[in-house]
Amino acid sequence: IDVATGEAAKAHHQRSDVCAVPAAGIVAEAMVALVLADAVAEKFGGDSVPETRRNVESYLDHLQIR
Repeated sequence: IDVATGEAAKAHHQRSDVCAVPAAGIVAEAMVALVLADAVAEKFGGDSVPETRRNVESYLDHLQIR
């Protein structure tokens, strides 16, 4: 039905994908990024990115001493 005129009209065939694999990959990538960011924040702390970066650099320097 044509909504503008109310008369019968031929319907257009539209393809709809039922496969969610491509979208799931994007969601999974985003979740991995969030989990890694949370782990970095937990390990190195900091109230700002520069402070966190300084903590990471200090940690890496400490590892090189051993």
